[in-house]
Amino acid sequence: MFCPECGSTDKKMVGNICIDCFLKEFQLIELPKRIEVQICSHCNSKLEEGKWSEEFIPEEEIIYRALERNIKVADEVENENITLEIEQIRGTIANCNVEAIGEVQGTQIEETHECEVKLLKTVCPTCSKIQSGYYETVIQFRADSREIRSEEYAKADEIVERTLIKQSKSDKLAYCPQIAKLKEGYDYYIGSFKSGKKVAENLKEEFGGVIKESPRLISEDKSTGKGLYRIWISVRIPEFEVDDFVKYEDKIIKVTSIGKNSVVGVELSANKKHNIPMKNMEDIELVKKSSEVETTTIISKSPQFIQILDPIDYSAVDLNMREEYNSLNVGEEIELIRIDNNVYLLI
Repeated sequence: MFCPECGSTDKKMVGNICIDCFLKEFQLIELPKRIEVQICSHCNSKLEEGKWSEEFIPEEEIIYRALERNIKVADEVENENITLEIEQIRGTIANCNVEAIGEVQGTQIEETHECEVKLLKTVCPTCSKIQSGYYETVIQFRADSREIRSEEYAKADEIVERTLIKQSKSDKLAYCPQIAKLKEGYDYYIGSFKSGKKVAENLKEEFGGVIKESPRLISEDKSTGKGLYRIWISVRIPEFEVDDFVKYEDKIIKVTSIGKNSVVGVELSANKKHNIPMKNMEDIELVKKSSEVETTTIISKSPQFIQILDPIDYSAVDLNMREEYNSLNVGEEIELIRIDNNVYLLI
């Protein structure tokens, strides 16, 4: 066979032409002279196939990825090796070189291509939301029938900040554009529902209490006709605190700890530990604050009674002897609490 291009009859044929004529027109790779990439000027995420990436990408990495994505290697190429180089970046334009080496029909060939990558600065939808103060969730931090103390607000602020920092690694809307400081409590506005829910869970884990969600219709998506909602999440912490005294199922209990799912305390009349589910918070009644604890003195002991001095009128008060009082000594000071006309010694 002879090559119709050059007339050669002694060369390897590729299809209808010789290998030399084939390689003369052959291209290892195809690459556009100019590539445009939309990137967010705030977070450096990029738009690719109609979707924005959720990660921060350095500009040089964006350029290299754009080159890689637009290189097309011919099917006939084997053992290819492609080297990318950014020669110069001027403003938003990067001048790049692409060197390609590969084998075609047993022959090694090399190519060099020049390409210009232009970064089109814009704002991604997420950053646009952040700039506008967008939020999906409001966390209402409240206390049940009492004012929240300043140190509790400070702790809540710390929990919100710490949670959002952790969430921001996977959620760009993990931010708090506004804190409304109201008389009844703080409202934390959170960018995403996912992170807002995590904030609420962490507040409950620290303070105990009850979480309730309330969606509110704010508008309608014109393209789908579906309602757009914001979620209000109420975190209502207990009226009582650690060392306060509560009544539950007719038992007087001193609170020793408050957790995410339960209240732990000791029954005063029986020195018995109780674990009350937090879901029953509405059935727990605060009867005395820890600040109402009084101090008295033991004036006598007998097998049947222990006698103390009433700190109000200094009269003698006899209490039935209990096993846990055996270690107490005459003249020793001890704390007490008065509840429903009963006096309880606090061991």
